[in-house]
Amino acid sequence: MTNPQPVPAQEKSPVAPYAWVILAVVYFASVVVPFNQLKIPPIMPVLMRGLQINLTQAGLLMSIIAMIGMALSLPTGVILQRLGPKATLLISLSLMAAGAGIGAFATGFTVLLGSRVVEGLGMGLMGVAAPATIAMWFPPDKQGTPMGIWATWFPIGAVVIYNLAPMMASSLGWQSVWWAGAGFAVLMMVLSGLLVTRPPSSNQAGSQPQSAPRLGQALANRNIWLLALAFACMNFSMSALSTYYPTFLNEVRSYPLGQAAFISSIATLVILFSSPAAGWLSDRAGSRRLFFSLPFLALAALFALPFRVIGWQISALMIFQGLLLGAVPTATFAAAPEIMRKPEWAGLGLAVILLGQNFGQLLGPIFFSEMTGRLGWVTAGTLLIPFCLLGFVSGWMVKVK
Repeated sequence: MTNPQPVPAQEKSPVAPYAWVILAVVYFASVVVPFNQLKIPPIMPVLMRGLQINLTQAGLLMSIIAMIGMALSLPTGVILQRLGPKATLLISLSLMAAGAGIGAFATGFTVLLGSRVVEGLGMGLMGVAAPATIAMWFPPDKQGTPMGIWATWFPIGAVVIYNLAPMMASSLGWQSVWWAGAGFAVLMMVLSGLLVTRPPSSNQAGSQPQSAPRLGQALANRNIWLLALAFACMNFSMSALSTYYPTFLNEVRSYPLGQAAFISSIATLVILFSSPAAGWLSDRAGSRRLFFSLPFLALAALFALPFRVIGWQISALMIFQGLLLGAVPTATFAAAPEIMRKPEWAGLGLAVILLGQNFGQLLGPIFFSEMTGRLGWVTAGTLLIPFCLLGFVSGWMVKVK
């Protein structure tokens, strides 16, 4: 076993105090994404009644975001390289503001779907703009802490919108949720325009363009595709459950819509703690594979239960789900750069993972809505078990240090 190489002196750069201002702005700009992306599930029954849409159409309103994200996974890298992180960040926020504003005027499915396409374009750009902006201000040897803080942006946004949307929809109408999303995006666009700058030193991380890696050689790595398949299976299964579970609790278990949304958000609250814990444990265990493969076996068992349990068992199940969901994504994103072996290929590895993520998020809700309509909630949940088992097999086949 070789000793770790010392970090070159030039990489041991101090962190400028203003870097934390950048992190704060980028963090809340990132929260705009889940705030707008996830505003449909907690008030889905209200939208279905108000716009006269069915369950499959409601699922498509969620899946279209993943479709756009999947198409943009690789092109966003080119956009970022040509325009720079700040411009990409501002374009992302402006698209989300425009999409939410258009959606607020929707009186039917077609306009609302079109607004989701515009929002999806902005969300796809944020996925590359945010981490690139952070990396621009923090040297490579000190990016772990800010990236770890930034990693909680999605669950924070999910918790906020899952609990805020039902209250706003019941008192002000569902359109108020869309206006709130547009206003949030505009606010962060103004703050980003005023506060986000390039670091004063051109030697800061992320300020220098990097040469393009050889795509064919980098993407020939079978392990990154196996990992992406496993991650796609997790997103397929969990996006199906999270999209429709508030509706199930409301319509089948007779929970008030606000309570149904809160119960469904319990798993997300747990992720705020389980995700950092999983990262710490995977470092100490010296194995990412255990954390992105073994949880699939527990997830397979989980999908036999959500549509059968009642009472306190539902909340307990959500806690268990949150523990599992903190492990798989954390280990997956940590393993991707290690699998690619060369630092300059890390971005491509993460792009492949995002392809898997968006592929799963695209197909999961569509599949589940069709199976629910034909076979019922319990059987549709059971049919997600094979995808969890496929995720385990694919993850276990990955070879990673």
